[in-house]
Amino acid sequence: MDSIAGAPLQAGAPPSPRPSTFPGREDCWSEEATFTLIDTWGERHLDLNRGNLRQRHWQEVADAVNARHGHGGTGAARRTDVQCKNRIDTLKKKYKIEKARVSDSSDSATSWPFFRRLDFLIGDTFPAKRPSPPATSRCTPPAKSPAWSLVPVGPRSGPQKRPAAKEASPESMADSCFRRNFSVFAAAAAAAADSENNSNGEKWSSESEKGMMKKKRGRDWELGYREVAEALERFGEIYERVEEAKQRQMVELEKQRMQFAKDLETQRMKLFMETQVQLHKINRSKSSSAPDSVS
Repeated sequence: MDSIAGAPLQAGAPPSPRPSTFPGREDCWSEEATFTLIDTWGERHLDLNRGNLRQRHWQEVADAVNARHGHGGTGAARRTDVQCKNRIDTLKKKYKIEKARVSDSSDSATSWPFFRRLDFLIGDTFPAKRPSPPATSRCTPPAKSPAWSLVPVGPRSGPQKRPAAKEASPESMADSCFRRNFSVFAAAAAAAADSENNSNGEKWSSESEKGMMKKKRGRDWELGYREVAEALERFGEIYERVEEAKQRQMVELEKQRMQFAKDLETQRMKLFMETQVQLHKINRSKSSSAPDSVS
């Protein structure tokens, strides 16, 4: 994966593995996995305008590395977001040391395989600095002997002393002192990087645990709200069905009341008509019996 726009290296397979030029632990990272990590991290680093990645970005980087190197028959272990962040921090420390060495030497050649890609990504962040000159009190070359001290003198009485060894030149003494100081500086920087990686790993782990707990609480709250909303929706449906049944019952009761009133009125009219007929018959019988009695 070498999709970084404008990268100085052409796309293709990573160079063949070769031993690292820096001492220290590598956390079992192969060179191919490290190239994949740098390319994946570099894309997000450039997308964020060379800013710092957040936890979700590191998780995406870890997923990309595991997709290419975390399975299969190689037996490689899956990487976490914390391990990927610690690896990038270690590479930054080593890049800073290597850049100081390259800027101090006469040529710009380097045997570290990750230097060119890291220089493209973070070269502006770490300007070249010449290492501080060695302390004069520890590596001061011996001064040349004065001319008068080279005049031979006669033998003295007493035990003969062993002749002194050939004096080294000041240039070779300064060069060896510089190399020794640089080795000490590189070892101290690697040890500081390891200790800082451990502290950063613990801090990142605690932050990851806090983030996971916060996400879990958020999911619990979201689940609770969803259950309350579903309960309210079911209650609304039940209430709507009860109201519809009540309306239907009221309509039926109103129909029955109107039918009862209609039947009652019919019976009353029927009874009234029968009463009128009976009265009319009685009146007629009275009127017919009255003339008979007169005659």
